Amino acid sequence: MAKANTRGRFLWHELLTSDPKAALAFYTRIVGWKPQQWDKDPNYTLLLTGDRPIGGVMTLPAEAKGAPPHWASYIETPTLDDTVAKAQKLGAVVLKPATPIPEVGRFAVLTDPQGAMFIAFEPSMEMTVNDPPQPGEFSWHELITTDQEAALRFYQELFGWEKRQAMDVGGPVGMYQLFGWNGKDMGGIYTKSPDMPGPSNWLPYAMVPDTRQAAAEVTKAGGQVYVGPMEVPGGDIIIVGQDPQGAAFALHSAAPARAERKEPAAAGR
Repeated sequence: MAKANTRGRFLWHELLTSDPKAALAFYTRIVGWKPQQWDKDPNYTLLLTGDRPIGGVMTLPAEAKGAPPHWASYIETPTLDDTVAKAQKLGAVVLKPATPIPEVGRFAVLTDPQGAMFIAFEPSMEMTVNDPPQPGEFSWHELITTDQEAALRFYQELFGWEKRQAMDVGGPVGMYQLFGWNGKDMGGIYTKSPDMPGPSNWLPYAMVPDTRQAAAEVTKAGGQVYVGPMEVPGGDIIIVGQDPQGAAFALHSAAPARAERKEPAAAGR
């Protein structure tokens, strides 16, 4: 069972899309994931890096009510029912109540008080997360929100995340607030400017060996790159883009010297 000291980890990432077959072809080419049909549900495809599943792809469900294709992030909790109840008291909205996944665990889909969707997940088995993350795994989690400070307080209360360094990156992003887990940076939060389209949302970053090379493949494969390739503090390189079905995604590669030493990702995206 999940242990209390693993509360707040990002454990799983799921792409809900209008065309799973086309999406799988795109991400296999860009990130290098290996698709594998889940033996418990032929309509669900696992994403493998090496022989380890790190996420899945499925068709947008009917209850998504017209939502565009998107990535969803699962955050670990040892007590799902308590987490859902506390989230509601803190202003969250439950989109899908606690639901079992046979032999895997239980999950609930929520939106935080600013409207960003996330999934609280209580696994029934031990799940490994590599530290530092390796290519093919998710290495950073970014929350674009309408109220950075309120959003961070919500997740601190709910998952015990730590408030880390803040930096002024200028431009439309402005102040970028890092958050952490177990003493390490895990992602960043910033307040979206009024002219930024779309609701509050989470954006997970997948790690690749070379972001610049991957960016060139994105356009060849029918996707779009909106930000980057761009160097961030520490020398890492990122891009933010959109896949051919319309889901936002982000990629990250380590600075060459740090990658050779296999050090953790640099703070700040």
